[in-house]
Amino acid sequence: MTSIPSLPLATLNAGSIITRLRLIFFFLFVACSAPENKDTVVECLETKSPPFGGTIFIDPDIITPDDPTTFLDLNYAGTGSRTMYDRRNGGAWVTLVPYLFNARFDDGQTIEIQVNPEFGTKELAESFANKFAPVIGRLTTELRRDVETVWIHRGMEPFGGGNNNLLIHTDWSERHYERQGILEETFVHEAAHTSLDARHAQSAEWLQAQEADCHFISTYAEDNPLREDIAESYLPYLAVRFRPDRISKDLKLQIELTIPNRIKYFDAQQFSMYPITNKK
Repeated sequence: MTSIPSLPLATLNAGSIITRLRLIFFFLFVACSAPENKDTVVECLETKSPPFGGTIFIDPDIITPDDPTTFLDLNYAGTGSRTMYDRRNGGAWVTLVPYLFNARFDDGQTIEIQVNPEFGTKELAESFANKFAPVIGRLTTELRRDVETVWIHRGMEPFGGGNNNLLIHTDWSERHYERQGILEETFVHEAAHTSLDARHAQSAEWLQAQEADCHFISTYAEDNPLREDIAESYLPYLAVRFRPDRISKDLKLQIELTIPNRIKYFDAQQFSMYPITNKK
């Protein structure tokens, strides 16, 4: 449930390099030019321990298999050379010839699903692509906004997000996320890394909200305030604003009291919440 290390520049195409250079410039610009708000002085008189260790565990019913999916269909595209990240053996970028599938979604998005050739046959690879594509389709349009590829490997390693990708290790998924009923919630966290971090994690307004709240929603966010706070805070926000009937009143209140300014920040973004809401 962490972000994926950045792809080495040597393996990127020209478009990807330009995109990342633009992001670097953006973050430098924000850091250097964000105006100081001298009228806002935040003094945290009391600090509390975060209420959760990690937020993907807070409730398994925020998104469920019975919820609508935007996934339409899957088309086999043969095989081809791809650079993929694999967490096994300490994590490494590997060049493989995976099975390739194009997944279409009814909001106009498409994602290339790359399945490690270790699965052995096109049919088995396709079964895993078809397993995860509808789950990814339950993510909102905003969360899939920057997801261009999905990597599927075997292995007992956690999922990851970033690099315009969602990383899946199937053995870990079955033993942990699926048994606990938190597969969808985990994808929300990882897709937040992929589609929200670059735009929001170091924005002046987010950092102000973070400071004004005085607390973190989880110890994972507190230990990694720049890398994990967006992803850890977004699922609780989604639960409070769009699934309040699926969580307890106590949990809702706990979230609202812990990160009120982060909630206001997310509200102000007016994210596309389809298919959680009907509006595309």
